[in-house]
Amino acid sequence: MLFALSLLNYSEAYADELKVWHAYRGEERAALEAVLDLYSQQNPETQVTTLAVPYDAFINKIEASIPRGNGPDVFISAHERIGGWVESGLIAPFSPPSKLAEDLHPITLEALQYKSSGYGIPLSYKCLALYVNNDLVSTPPKTTDELLKLKFDDPEVVPLAYQATEPYYHALWMHGANGALFNAQGEPQLNAPENTEGLTFLLELQQSKIIPEEPTSALVSQLFNTNKAAMVINGPWFLGEVSKDLNFSIHPLPTFSKTGTPAQPFLTVEAAFISSQSLNPEQAKSLAVFLASTEASSIRAIQGRQSVATLSTYNDEKVSSDPILSAFKDQLSQTKPLPNQPKMSATWEPMARAIRRVSRGALTPKAALDQAQLEFSILTRPPPQQANTTPYLIIFGALFLGLMAYIGRQIMQHKAKIQEHWSSYLYVAPAAFAMTLLTAIPFIVGAGVSLFAHHNGTFTFVGLANFLDIALARDWSITSSLSFYYTLVVTVFWTISNLVLHVGIGIAMAMLLREPWLKLKGVYRVLLILPWAVPNYITALIWKGMFHRQFGAINAFMEALGLEAISWFSQFSTAFCANLVTNTWLGFPFMMVVTLGALQSIPRELEQAAAIDGATGWQRFWHITLPLLKPALLPAVILGSVWTFNMFNIIYLVSAGEPDSATDILISDAYRWAFSRGSRYGYASAYAVLIFFILLGYSKIGNKIAGRKTL
Repeated sequence: MLFALSLLNYSEAYADELKVWHAYRGEERAALEAVLDLYSQQNPETQVTTLAVPYDAFINKIEASIPRGNGPDVFISAHERIGGWVESGLIAPFSPPSKLAEDLHPITLEALQYKSSGYGIPLSYKCLALYVNNDLVSTPPKTTDELLKLKFDDPEVVPLAYQATEPYYHALWMHGANGALFNAQGEPQLNAPENTEGLTFLLELQQSKIIPEEPTSALVSQLFNTNKAAMVINGPWFLGEVSKDLNFSIHPLPTFSKTGTPAQPFLTVEAAFISSQSLNPEQAKSLAVFLASTEASSIRAIQGRQSVATLSTYNDEKVSSDPILSAFKDQLSQTKPLPNQPKMSATWEPMARAIRRVSRGALTPKAALDQAQLEFSILTRPPPQQANTTPYLIIFGALFLGLMAYIGRQIMQHKAKIQEHWSSYLYVAPAAFAMTLLTAIPFIVGAGVSLFAHHNGTFTFVGLANFLDIALARDWSITSSLSFYYTLVVTVFWTISNLVLHVGIGIAMAMLLREPWLKLKGVYRVLLILPWAVPNYITALIWKGMFHRQFGAINAFMEALGLEAISWFSQFSTAFCANLVTNTWLGFPFMMVVTLGALQSIPRELEQAAAIDGATGWQRFWHITLPLLKPALLPAVILGSVWTFNMFNIIYLVSAGEPDSATDILISDAYRWAFSRGSRYGYASAYAVLIFFILLGYSKIGNKIAGRKTL
């Protein structure tokens, strides 16, 4: 009885508990916590708990926790995933009360509409605007014609810098040309004539040298902070990267001259959403409304420096006098809300590929967008039909019983030895448990996912359909850079090329370092092992910068020799070479260290005797040194080939698969299927399973060869 009463009191004490999740950091997080503290003071009967989730993991955590009843009551996130969340049943419909709605900017309310219903309360917004270096530009251009005429006495100064090959940044010209990714009925129109016009304008900017070549976020920041870029197109997140000593201001984007329409960037609205699984929906709605109130919005604007959606907040002199907040408010009326339908996520990669094809001159704008439309249609095709689970359950059940029977038989056969050495098994039990928990179980779960198709947040059992799609090349032709077979060939070529260079250079360096006449061997060994010691992602980013077309050290060196600069990532051969050089730099020290160790066990007398018999240096190496090195080298080669086969960082960070995913390897392609091409987790898992069996077969063959060589 007492236990029941205690449970009753506990449930009553926490009946009004609200869980709020967000991904804010720094000033934004502090401002939100101040607002929530204020709400708690005004509503002492409600306990508010917050959880700050890392930005990169926020969406996955939301989509995984809410269906299982472990998620928040209220969460703050960008609006573009509303369609998918509604279709998955993650969020509840909720629009602001009429009085509050009148005080919210209409375009922020428009962004939260899906199928004629509202979802969430708009809190703040983010969009692109024009950052201007006031020391270089006295009057910002009002039109794109004025932009094209900008010239500077210093040839190193570029008039405008932004990430021109990213669809999010390019969208402002597309909208200025009256284009859109979806028509009024919500149907995709990536190849609309107006979108072609926007892409044509990008070519004009490039050919007029208004923008730098191969722009990246790091390059844009560097150029602006060093007075080498007169203007930058970026969002409020860029403020943290601008030098404090820079004299700059923010202005609305110019008007697209050919249409008379202002260049309109995508608008992202951060809103308070109500979980469909909230135990206290009314209190959650009350909190969401409070977050958008003038009182709370003022705190978020002043303390958190957020561009808030509540218009009355700008009556506060501290907010209205802020030049940054005022500038983004001026841009707000000329924005386009990011489409919030589920298919939107599948547009990013086809559009990015189209922009890059045009940028490097591979296709015309129209042809590139036609190809993007085709790729989009393939990425958004319906998932495979649901399969009958009975045959699979029978097969897996039989395999499981067979495995249990085999294990039981082995235990019975070796029962005496197990009893004799039971203490030894206790010693290895923790390691076996860790291997099972960290390796075996994740592999089994991942392999299981390959039998499912993911669509709109739900998994459907499809059996071997994902494997059949891959094996039969149903989505792409075998020669397409997106097909499994093309990527497999590239991966094998990549692995072999790296192994040849790793082993060749590693042996050469080791042979040189063992020579008695070489001075300062210790210094050379330390220097040569440094590439292996430095984290490979840092090395990859350094080499990426060195291969830059316009500002890279390698092209600068080539131009100093009178050679023509190369656009390294515009064609397969040069992009593959850039990856190869980077990974060779990383990989040869390992082979060098292995070879140096093995050389210590080879008596020099053998080579000296061969030399006396008249053997040349090459003959001594080929017939004496190399055969004696093989027992140590073969396991290292097998290990190195597995590492290289799955060398994700180099491919992802250096060439990024360019051009057109042609330099992607299987592991990076699997990543893109999971996170860049419509969240096809089952398809990506099927890739991973195939990679596992390819490497398992290779390792078995390699071990047999190594075993024979060492006998």
